[in-house]
Amino acid sequence: MKSIATFAENLIAMKKFITLVAAGVLAIATASSKGYENPTGKEFPILGWYSIQHGGVTPERFKEMRECGFNISFSTYPTKEDMAAVLDAAKGSGVKVMVSTYDLPDNTTEVVNYLKHYNNIAGWFLRDEPTAHCFADLRAFRDRVEAADSSRMTYLNLFPYWVDANALGTDSYEEYVQRFSDEVDLPYISYDCYPVVKWDGRVQLRPGYYENLEIIRNVARSKNKPFWAFTLSTSHGDYPVPTREHLRIQAFSDLAYGAQCIQYFTYYTPVNTGEPWTYHDGPINAMRNRAPVYDLVKEQNREIQNLSKVFLGAEAVDVWHTGQIPRGTTVLPADALPKPFTSIEADGQGVLVSHLVNGKKEYLMILNRDIDNAQTVTMERSSDTYRITPDGKQHKTTPDEGRSVKVAPADYLLYRIK
Repeated sequence: MKSIATFAENLIAMKKFITLVAAGVLAIATASSKGYENPTGKEFPILGWYSIQHGGVTPERFKEMRECGFNISFSTYPTKEDMAAVLDAAKGSGVKVMVSTYDLPDNTTEVVNYLKHYNNIAGWFLRDEPTAHCFADLRAFRDRVEAADSSRMTYLNLFPYWVDANALGTDSYEEYVQRFSDEVDLPYISYDCYPVVKWDGRVQLRPGYYENLEIIRNVARSKNKPFWAFTLSTSHGDYPVPTREHLRIQAFSDLAYGAQCIQYFTYYTPVNTGEPWTYHDGPINAMRNRAPVYDLVKEQNREIQNLSKVFLGAEAVDVWHTGQIPRGTTVLPADALPKPFTSIEADGQGVLVSHLVNGKKEYLMILNRDIDNAQTVTMERSSDTYRITPDGKQHKTTPDEGRSVKVAPADYLLYRIK
């Protein structure tokens, strides 16, 4: 009887062990979402918020969006049937669609199963700018989506640094980003921050813009995740109608910090709802015609794709600043530059210097942070480098012939160093 009792005890213990192992496997499976995959394949992802609107969805509009250089479209539509019509209209355009419908949160499985057969879905939208109080519900939402379709990403966007920590539900902005990464656990971090503002009668950069980039980059690197960032392309409130320089300082600062998607707010100009949210002249204006910003965005997006071999998959292993050092950033040390660079100086307010690594290749990017004035950048190098121009071509330069270069406002120099 004792042996039988012992066998029974062992069997119970084994069952408990198997149950614990199974629970552990399930916990691991649900603790982290699928690994990051670029939703646009070999292209650098460029996403347009508030894109083609309900009631005006046509294949021609998606072709127009693609012509502007976008490969992801994002807007919210009333029903899953409306969303299906959008996906049908986008077929063959080269633009994927981030799915968002009013009933996706409450009828997640039904909506996902209805639409998931479309091969031009970029992902599933959860919500915009959540506080920490929403993280548990968003995690459950994410799990419902992934249970129905684990082949696409889930997508949401975080607040910028200037939102009060108490409003975010955390003790600091950095804690907010870290908790989001741990608790909602998407395979990347996306956030918005619009730095070009008109204050005191002049257009300037927000003082904490680069500090926000530093926090996002540092948390993303610590979690081994990429991050997505924004460029403001539509005027409203204190934000001016963007110029070429305004667009470039945002996109190329983000890329210098290692961003893996550039998102524009907005593509279409929203219908005016009264101050302070009266919108003006995005790429497609309120009359649904191309505004001047359309061509500026088109030019910039083409340039980003030309440089996708540099930026897509790149990690910013070091980012420094010279001159007037922005808040929360790191001054360029005298001996920190990767070879063959030995020194970099600028004659104006200062530059951003980024050391990018992409596979076996390494790059150095020097960005003029001044949106109003050109700066002359003087560089010392111990050997030849290859300068990469906006068309993506490489040109060998000797230390003497490329020693001093005048860099236009919000423009950059890009070199392959290995």
